[in-house]
Amino acid sequence: MNIIPLPAFRDNYIWLLHDERYAVVVDPGDAQPVVEALERLQLSLSAILITHHHPDHIGGLAALLSRWPVPTYGPANEAIDGVSHPVSEGDIVRLAQPGISLRVMEVPAHTAGHIAFLADQASPGLLFCGDTLFSAGCGRLFEGSPAQLAEALARFAALPADTRVYCTHEYTLSNLAFARAAEPSNPARDAYQQRCETLRARGEPTLPSTIGLERDINPFLRPHIAGVIDAVTAQSGQRPVDSTACLAALRAWKDNF
Repeated sequence: MNIIPLPAFRDNYIWLLHDERYAVVVDPGDAQPVVEALERLQLSLSAILITHHHPDHIGGLAALLSRWPVPTYGPANEAIDGVSHPVSEGDIVRLAQPGISLRVMEVPAHTAGHIAFLADQASPGLLFCGDTLFSAGCGRLFEGSPAQLAEALARFAALPADTRVYCTHEYTLSNLAFARAAEPSNPARDAYQQRCETLRARGEPTLPSTIGLERDINPFLRPHIAGVIDAVTAQSGQRPVDSTACLAALRAWKDNF
């Protein structure tokens, strides 16, 4: 299985999975990069996956479906025009072409009905997490609660360390700047930042990440770590009572960073 990022807008990635004949796209906010990639690689579109309803994730859906009326899988708890197959927690999306199966995870937080797609039978596993988890960061809480975000991130963190994380925005360097404030002493994060700066200087994506890496460098997966708690306490003037409170304080801090 080949997986390539299609840059869109200022910092979005539309993920394209293909077997050199058939392709699936995840969160096509813009149709044009998808059309160009399918034509360039001589691929047939066989399905579309949608994680949530924001325009930069579904904006290209109508145009793609007008040309390729393929099955489109999206969150059952969000009303999205063009989604032909609403899916919920535990559903399995089986795509014969290309050959891949993905388990649906309901992860409300960024939006109320947000889902992720997990190919846990692949080796390594593949996580298409939309805007819930970013490298060194997480999505804003537009419709969900800190408790929902904590549950979603805990579910991701419990996945095997080698699971590849396909986020949908190139936010890594800006997230790492916040991560340095949120956990000043983290050598693994510092080494990762150097690698990411090199990649971006070459015009290359920093993604995918891995769950193991995010556990080590992402403060939003580390609200139980003393250094993160201390930084949150210093910034807010109040020591969080538990890891969910620490996560909520981190998210509020990042919103204004």
